[in-house]
Amino acid sequence: MVNRVTRSILLFAAVLILAPLTFAQTFEVYGPSAQGKRTPKSEQAAKAATAPKYEPHDLSGVWWGARNSLNMGVEVPPMTAWGKAQYESHHPSRGPRAVLPAFTDDPMAHCDPLGYPRNLYIDTRAYELIQLPNKIVQIFEWAHGTREIYTDGRKLPDPEDADPLWYGYAVGKWDGDSFVIDSTGYDERAWIDSEGDPRSESGHIHEVIKHPDATTLELNMTVDDPKSYTKPWVGGKETFHMQLPKGVTMIKEEYCVPDEELSFNDNVRNPAGGNLTKK
Repeated sequence: MVNRVTRSILLFAAVLILAPLTFAQTFEVYGPSAQGKRTPKSEQAAKAATAPKYEPHDLSGVWWGARNSLNMGVEVPPMTAWGKAQYESHHPSRGPRAVLPAFTDDPMAHCDPLGYPRNLYIDTRAYELIQLPNKIVQIFEWAHGTREIYTDGRKLPDPEDADPLWYGYAVGKWDGDSFVIDSTGYDERAWIDSEGDPRSESGHIHEVIKHPDATTLELNMTVDDPKSYTKPWVGGKETFHMQLPKGVTMIKEEYCVPDEELSFNDNVRNPAGGNLTKK
């Protein structure tokens, strides 16, 4: 009986002694939050671990932003006679001149490469930047289009002498904390956007990328294409956000598969056009 009472007293005393320590440990694990609630410190530690170390010259990572088109918020410059002829020959399924999907000649509807910068403006799609010693590789989520931006000091080729490429020829260099890209030699079969605005092989794109903080990129783009437009096309600033955790997040594999697209055309787009044959 005495032993049982003694054990009870000792157990009660131990509870009284350890209770403050237990509460302190619980509070240490979870910690207070700004909302008055307790957030697990394990979560705080995990978020801190995924936050990349800020280096303004490190553009690597998976980036996503609210992208629509180059002319978002700005006016498309007047077109030359050649540019207007190209524009009128295109039949987009989006924008003010949209036709029924069954009648579009949009390259995207036939799984042709979208090129640059159009692949940058596919809604809700991300891209990845892989930074290497001699170049930056840009991989787009849609169709895994790949663009190489050389940083080894080479010059751009004369577009009159070079074979045009879907993603053009691009070179980049650092100007302080701004990464400057110049590119040319784009295949003019690729539209510059989903509304059918044209581009020529001799056009030049100038881009300035800034990396103001660890998880943000800002892009300003100017298209100078005298064959297509009477003055340079200056786009609005685009903002992209890094998808965390850095080095772990992956872009999706979203290929445009010709067989699937053909089946979709036969079963959806063409019937939506009244089973008519596109001219």
